[in-house]
Amino acid sequence: MASRISFGFTIPQRGVLFGIGTWPQMLGLAREADQIALFDSIWVGDSIMAKPRPDSISLLGALSAATSRVKLGVGCMASFPLRDPIRFALQWATLDLISNGRMLLAVCTGIVAGGVSAREGGVWGIKDSARGSRMAEHIEICRRLWTEDHVTFDGKYHAFADVTIQPRPMQQPCPIWIAANPQPHEAEKPLRRVVRLADGWMSVNAFPGLFSANWQKLSSYLKEAGKDPTLYPTIVYHNININPDRNAALEESKRFLDEYYGPVFAPSMVEAWTAAGTPQQCADDLLSLQHDGAKAVTLRITSWDQKAQFDRLVNEVLPKLT
Repeated sequence: MASRISFGFTIPQRGVLFGIGTWPQMLGLAREADQIALFDSIWVGDSIMAKPRPDSISLLGALSAATSRVKLGVGCMASFPLRDPIRFALQWATLDLISNGRMLLAVCTGIVAGGVSAREGGVWGIKDSARGSRMAEHIEICRRLWTEDHVTFDGKYHAFADVTIQPRPMQQPCPIWIAANPQPHEAEKPLRRVVRLADGWMSVNAFPGLFSANWQKLSSYLKEAGKDPTLYPTIVYHNININPDRNAALEESKRFLDEYYGPVFAPSMVEAWTAAGTPQQCADDLLSLQHDGAKAVTLRITSWDQKAQFDRLVNEVLPKLT
């Protein structure tokens, strides 16, 4: 029998810019989630200018003080290739210290179509084509700074000598996952990078069957590398909207995502990326993700009524899955 799927709760922090809620209200939901055993983690998103929102590092500091039990994650850290890796390593180590070893980092390239990330990276002279290799180099730098003294590094993008940071993360090793959701015909390079560099994989089901197809590919690459797919951590970033009228739930989710990202999600994509409808319909959708290989799912509520939806999620949906 498959083990119980675990759940996270995603704070929609970009929503403070368009009326989803205030940060104190979102912090209140995080405090509630921390007290509910059904949740194992709380997540925030990240961007500097490509998808403007309150800064993830700052918010995770607030969450570390407001919670005491759940893991605290960023998914994905889209700005990771842009940030100075030494400064970031110290910031993340400090977060791990003040949270008592609860941080979970999921990094990504942060590439956004339409030239959005290219304009963002241009401020620092960083092209989209370099984001993947910069991400890989920054992972190596962070891991060394978190475990070694007097680090000397000579890479493609960074070179430094005799660097030691204090504090180090409480977690040893401090996990670094990679978030990647390529189209299956373009998946080999990014998914092999996941196998080579990451402690776990975060993805989405933004197109019908996307997560399942990528998990099948990743599983084969893991086996080639001598790693057991059944033990490899995976989490799906998913949306939820509970409503007795499934069409109404999907329509509100479409409006939400249009505000969050712009009108880039076709209705079929919204449907693939959202557990929508009655509590049973939502539960069935989440079970299908588990069947497709997800060991955990973090849920973002795609509704303007975050509190009422949160209560329904806790009381009517998640109990069907335990």
